[in-house]
Amino acid sequence: MSKSWTATLRLPKSTFPPRPLPQLRDQYIKRSADELYEWQKANRPSDDTFVLHDGPPYANGSLHVGHALNKVLKDMILRVKVQQGRRVDYVPGWDCHGLPIELKALESSSADYKRLTPIEIRKSARNLASNTVLKQMKSFRSYGVMGDWERRWTTMDAAFELRQLRLFQKMAKKGLIYRRYKPVYWSPSSKTALAEAELEYKDDHISKAAWVRFPINETWQGVEGLREAKEHLSGKLYALIWTTTPWTLPANQAIAVHDDMAYSILTNGSDGYIVADSRVEMVQGLLSDRKLSVACSGISGSTIEGLEYRHVLKGDVAPLQPIIHADFVSADSGSGMVHLAPGHGFDDYEVCRLLGLPVTAPIDDEGKFTAEAFPGSSVLMSAPSIIEGGGQSIVDLLGEDILHVEEYKHKYPYDWRTKKPVVIRATEQWFADVSHIRDDALTALEAVRFTPESGKKRLESFVKGRSEWCISRQRAWGVPIPALYDKNGAAIVTEETVEHILSVMRERGTSAWWSDAPDDAAWIPAGLEGEYRRGTDTMDVWFDSGSSWSMMSGQADVYLEGSDQHRGWFQSSLLTRIAAGVEDCVKGAPFKQLITHGFTLDQEGKKMSKSLGNIMEPHQVMDGSLLPPMKRKGKAAKGPPSFDALGPDALRLWVASSDYTRDVAIGVTVLQAIHTALIKYRTIAKMLLGSMHQSARTAPLTTTDHIALIQLQNTMEEVGKAFDNHEFYKGFNALNRWITNDLSAFYVEASKDRLYCGDGGGVLEPIFDGFMRMLAPMTPSLVEEAWDHRPEWMKEDASIIHPLRQLYSDPTIDPSRITMDLDVLRRDIPWLMDVHGAIKSGLEKARNDKALGSSLQSSVIVTTSHTALTEVLTRHAHELDAMFVVSSIELNAPLPTSPEWSYTLDFELGTITILPPKEAKCPRCWRYVAPAEDVLCGRCEDAVNDL
Repeated sequence: MSKSWTATLRLPKSTFPPRPLPQLRDQYIKRSADELYEWQKANRPSDDTFVLHDGPPYANGSLHVGHALNKVLKDMILRVKVQQGRRVDYVPGWDCHGLPIELKALESSSADYKRLTPIEIRKSARNLASNTVLKQMKSFRSYGVMGDWERRWTTMDAAFELRQLRLFQKMAKKGLIYRRYKPVYWSPSSKTALAEAELEYKDDHISKAAWVRFPINETWQGVEGLREAKEHLSGKLYALIWTTTPWTLPANQAIAVHDDMAYSILTNGSDGYIVADSRVEMVQGLLSDRKLSVACSGISGSTIEGLEYRHVLKGDVAPLQPIIHADFVSADSGSGMVHLAPGHGFDDYEVCRLLGLPVTAPIDDEGKFTAEAFPGSSVLMSAPSIIEGGGQSIVDLLGEDILHVEEYKHKYPYDWRTKKPVVIRATEQWFADVSHIRDDALTALEAVRFTPESGKKRLESFVKGRSEWCISRQRAWGVPIPALYDKNGAAIVTEETVEHILSVMRERGTSAWWSDAPDDAAWIPAGLEGEYRRGTDTMDVWFDSGSSWSMMSGQADVYLEGSDQHRGWFQSSLLTRIAAGVEDCVKGAPFKQLITHGFTLDQEGKKMSKSLGNIMEPHQVMDGSLLPPMKRKGKAAKGPPSFDALGPDALRLWVASSDYTRDVAIGVTVLQAIHTALIKYRTIAKMLLGSMHQSARTAPLTTTDHIALIQLQNTMEEVGKAFDNHEFYKGFNALNRWITNDLSAFYVEASKDRLYCGDGGGVLEPIFDGFMRMLAPMTPSLVEEAWDHRPEWMKEDASIIHPLRQLYSDPTIDPSRITMDLDVLRRDIPWLMDVHGAIKSGLEKARNDKALGSSLQSSVIVTTSHTALTEVLTRHAHELDAMFVVSSIELNAPLPTSPEWSYTLDFELGTITILPPKEAKCPRCWRYVAPAEDVLCGRCEDAVNDL
């Protein structure tokens, strides 16, 4: 029987577990996140600080994988910068004001929320936000995200609110803040005004559209251009309009035509209807039961302009209303005559304002009609809200003046929080003037780097399309707009009044604005004569978070958020900074680089949302419960299912592997691939940890070692470049290619004999260093865990730097150990890899035919007439058998005449012949280089004698 030589081998020995141990997770996260952040603050230069300014998440609920995508991306960028030798500054923040938090707080209140005072609402909302911040912070930290958590900020911090109010004061001083009665987006479901950034649009909204006639005053008969029509009409002449919002008809103040359009008069019996020439055929088809015929056509819109009509809903004694010109009237829709309700339309408002026409909006905060909607009658007072079908009440009232009603599907704005339709309603609101700073804002964006580049056009389009910003909200939970109102309701906001109010708030807090007695004189500046009250409007939450740049002394290096923030936080941050002007820091945008990521999708490609029920939470990724349970044997198979919990590294690797510039999918298939990659990393790490020997530091390097170093260097360069460009998925892919093609399939395979049976030399330690550096931004917990399980001789060497603290660009090996011309070897590598690939293919063919098992059971003859290939193989001839893991290799040797078996494979530059080995198998190293069976080869004999 052969003697066992196992005890003489250097077999891998490592305590590194195949899976992370849950009980040690928090320990590794603390070391690789919290302690690393503090370390870099003390050990990286303060004059080269990289600032990543946090876009505050909303403190109103649990986190989903979209939050994780955002925070992990930020964390990976920070870790890359630490590797580059820079100090990083990252202070997490939270957005804590606004309607969703207020509503959630009201829902959870035991009291009747309609009876709660503003101060009670604010107290409840603050408690909810405070508790949510702590819960979310705990979750973020469980992802291995490092940051200055103790210095975290929220928009409800007293210091933050005062800075925000100071910013408001600067803008007011510049004349950029004003109050006006004009149309705004109004949410009846939230009972507050909304900004454009708070809207989302549904493409399949159904409106009940109506065709309505308005009687023209009889004076039309005296108009020169209408004499022909007079000959055809003995009854009344009507203006015919089409509207998708019949509920706006009580607010009608005018009808618009276009001067340059041509109009016709259609007769229906003795009556006539004015419509655009281009719309005659459509109207005739729509109202086919009325058998409309053309009485006359080609009437200029300028002829019709100036006519007057009577509004039926306003009664016979109401003043007549005009037909006017408007540029936006189109010949391609409706009737070519447009109903104008300046209290319910932005374009309508601008046209009517220039003519001095009144602006009314006879609906209340909940979207129900007021008494002004139908003077002299209370019939509309009991109608449902306009969102719930109130428009039908108008249709019923108008009776025979409604010629046709139809359902109309179109794009319509919704409140993005309540998911219910909004309306346009004129109210008194506070606005920030954007038109006067728009050009400066667009100029500032020229110096900003956008990732992806398409983000620039997107943000520019939002800025260009905006002239003003409605910043007031009719809610209790927020930062108060510091305005005083006299007894007539006129608002006063001056630099002096705001300064006085701020001085009181510094002493009493912002909540005192509501809690102090209404007649508390402390809020009224000395010298302000008369009676004044404090306003109750609060600021738009985008103004809150948009002023967070005021905490920085200069520009942030990076802002990173979801693509929806082009219309939200990115825009509000840019506008407030440009509007305020910056005296003490660099001018321009608050960010040097703006990075956006897409939305998260489920495995079917659907956007995640609560309404669809397809939200995934980060802990489900970390605990493995989204994947099938692990297979177990014996008694364990009968117990509850257990899952392959790979912890935060699984979550982080999903983020790293994703092209976040697009929408990012996550599901079983994606996570299985991530688990496979992460387990492979752990397997490689375990092998490296168990196979590194201190003696390898002084062992001579082989050609194979030098090739491995070149491959490592190339990969690190590619990964480092990708990481520096924030293209983590490219770095992830490059790392995986290196592991599969270079490390596993080539170097580890070629080195096993030397590691286990020879001198234990090689470059595994440099490979371990490089591997850990590449993993560090993506899977810091794995790196920390691997470091914890390093060999004892490494633990005793104080000169070895922790992988998370190493500079990425530091050499992985002492340059003095390099004994080959690497430039020459780089040129040789492609030739060697071609031969290596051909040999592997030939061996695989022989293995499939069961001619051999191990590749060591072969000898190889390479036949080639290619001069360059011959030179390369000759140059490295003494190492080719080890490099290609065969027992012997010869170049251009004569082929045996009758071998036991052989396999020939042609490749581009020659032929590979696989043959049986020439010598006997060494019982220790299993190479076929021994003089006889059960006899050690010369190398193994020397190794055993040295033990």
